[in-house]
Amino acid sequence: MMIIEDLGYDSELEKYRKELKLDSFDIGRVILEHKDRYVIKTKNTEYDAELIGSLRFTAESKYDLPAVGDWVAISEYDDNKALIHAVYPRHSILERKAVGKLSETQIIATNIDFALIIQSVNRDFNINRLERYLTICYDSKIEPIVVLSKIDLIEKSELEKILEKISKRIKNISIIALSNDSHIGLDKIKSKLTKGKTYCLLGSSGVGKSTLINNLVGKELMTTGGISNSIDRGKHITTHRELIVTDNGILIDNPGMREVGIADSTGGLEKTFETIVELSKDCKFKDCTHTTEIDCAVLEAVSRGEIDADAYENYFKMEKEKEHFESSVAEKRKKDKDFGKMIKHFKKTRKSNKY
Repeated sequence: MMIIEDLGYDSELEKYRKELKLDSFDIGRVILEHKDRYVIKTKNTEYDAELIGSLRFTAESKYDLPAVGDWVAISEYDDNKALIHAVYPRHSILERKAVGKLSETQIIATNIDFALIIQSVNRDFNINRLERYLTICYDSKIEPIVVLSKIDLIEKSELEKILEKISKRIKNISIIALSNDSHIGLDKIKSKLTKGKTYCLLGSSGVGKSTLINNLVGKELMTTGGISNSIDRGKHITTHRELIVTDNGILIDNPGMREVGIADSTGGLEKTFETIVELSKDCKFKDCTHTTEIDCAVLEAVSRGEIDADAYENYFKMEKEKEHFESSVAEKRKKDKDFGKMIKHFKKTRKSNKY
């Protein structure tokens, strides 16, 4: 029989529940989100749920609304139907810059403990994108685990070259080589899983995320596609985020991401590119941009080969993205503030004209 702790519930959440007097409500976790509808899992059952009106209308941003991984206070009003009254505090929010939107972010999932970053070695492997995934994980204080899938499709020597490439650019990271077909590496992944902890699977379409979940669970729980002959990789199937509770941990499957946009990720960049950040402290100028300045410690390290040139270029590109996002957010806030002042002035003028 499942207990609430198997879903990730802990003493901090219970403390919040008592402090805000939410004891009269049941507690559950969002396992599926689709537009304004949610599927909530409790220790006993699953509910189709919707927000109460006041929660919907008082929400100032998407951060006030439930996302996959959230804990919520609910009340049942019909068979397997419930109302969501409150969202509990989150200990982590995994997010990226929203695709096609300058100053907005997209929540991937919440209350994540670990991220399984999956890249297939035959076609999908891209170390620049891997550093992007690491950055959004580090920025959210989520521990990443790199999974190199489909190792049965390349020679052992090719795999060794990829591992060497990663070790040169990325330090102190867990890497597991996996074949979903032969199950090589599956036990290593299982050994990383802990009951009650939450793991989010990240990666492009067709790298084997859903197949990995099926192998970890031991049954065909997630729908998977065959191999496309034209691109030699699995076909995209997952269309939404979904939380799956297993005996060894909680897994969140995630649609394949073509873009991993960088938002306000200062902490994540500093962790991913720790060597560059540390060296920048030795630059002659405090406001050094590490591009053309004299006595730039970072550029000197690149020229000596101490910092990988590709890593430097990726860092610089992501830093620019972060700065662009921050300036877009600041501009949007200014516009919103100016608009608010205009409305306030209009109301004041209208009121004075009445008398």
